[in-house]
Amino acid sequence: MATSASVKQILGDLNKDSFVTLLGKLIGESKYVQNNPPELIPEEDRIVNHVLDTLLPYSTTTGGGPLIINHVTYKPNRGNLIVEYPGTLPGKSLSFVGMHMDVVTANPDDWEFDPFSLSIDGDKLRGRGTTDCLGHVALVSELMRRLGETKPQLKSTVVAVFIASEENSSIPGVGVDALVKDGLLDKLKQGPLFWIDTADKQPCIGTGGSIPWKLHVTGKLFHSGLPHKAINPLELAMEALKEIQSRFYRDFPAHPKEQVYEFATPSTMKPTQWFYPGGGINQIPGECTVSGDVRLTPFYNVSDAMKKLQEYVDDLNANIEKLDGRGPVSKYVLPDENLRGRVTISFDEASSGVACDLNSRGFHVLCKATKEEVGHVKPYSITGTLPLIRDLQDEGFDVQTSGYGLMATYHAKNEYCLLSDMCQGYRVFASIIAQLED
Repeated sequence: MATSASVKQILGDLNKDSFVTLLGKLIGESKYVQNNPPELIPEEDRIVNHVLDTLLPYSTTTGGGPLIINHVTYKPNRGNLIVEYPGTLPGKSLSFVGMHMDVVTANPDDWEFDPFSLSIDGDKLRGRGTTDCLGHVALVSELMRRLGETKPQLKSTVVAVFIASEENSSIPGVGVDALVKDGLLDKLKQGPLFWIDTADKQPCIGTGGSIPWKLHVTGKLFHSGLPHKAINPLELAMEALKEIQSRFYRDFPAHPKEQVYEFATPSTMKPTQWFYPGGGINQIPGECTVSGDVRLTPFYNVSDAMKKLQEYVDDLNANIEKLDGRGPVSKYVLPDENLRGRVTISFDEASSGVACDLNSRGFHVLCKATKEEVGHVKPYSITGTLPLIRDLQDEGFDVQTSGYGLMATYHAKNEYCLLSDMCQGYRVFASIIAQLED
């Protein structure tokens, strides 16, 4: 049986030429895996095919090696790929999951280089998907190729799950949600699951929940020269939102565990968009809509927060005349006309955050590997949202997260990753596999 030291020696360092060649092929498909339905529906099988070209020569499918490959598709051209390197001990596994094969959109006119082809600038590997997440697809593919090529005798089964449909959930039943539902990932509960879709080479131990909301405000349209005959929905929206935010921060203050998890911010509730139906500058509109989101640390319940927001709005409507006005004739009730301003709140699909188990073997192994290969370990948490990993945790998986792209270029124009970071990521993976042999 391989020892921890021998496993690391056998797996060695990342084959840079092979990695960059494969990444170039994947970035060359990135135009066709942009995920923004209904206009852009990704064809993840374009990525699957390149990964298969890399791994099939070392698979049981061709007889060339030990890798067991399962291409699972729920929608045409939108496959997932499960790759397994069998270990010798039943019931002992570790997995790398979350390397998704879709990307966010990119407008070439806004970029300094072509987003849909790989370009190299020194240590920089540039193109849409290099950081999120085609770089990780190529990296874990290279890890599995090396396992299939060198055939170390491991106790643990090593599984890689390349998934479809991570960037947009409007079309359900395509990716990891369907794999879990069908029980195809059940065996991964037998060991730590490492979700490889974050950044900056450090363990990400906490993420936020997300509650997208819309505040629709109804007033009364009138000429701006006669504001006393109007109910100004813009003013009502501003005052109502101010009151809602004040109550939110009272009921969901900074939680003591946020310090333990090194969250960059506490829970927040804020506007991000404003809409009104148009009209002249001399016209007070009759309605407007303010939209935004709540980012909730995982120590609070998303359903509780939504219930509270609705309670705030109900109370405001019952006491609309008590809201502060904005000047001597600003008001939200016209008694002579039996009119009252009104606020309604609605929610789009909400998702919960996650707090990784800091006492699990997976967490300690990831931290040790990071310190060994990166030189330091500093776990962090953000209120960005990874809804799929909360679902996995709720299903009983020991989920830990990390990634080797750059947070500064995540979903950004001119996206890139660093080859040196990916090399360190490969060694972290090798260290994780080696440690779990002990």
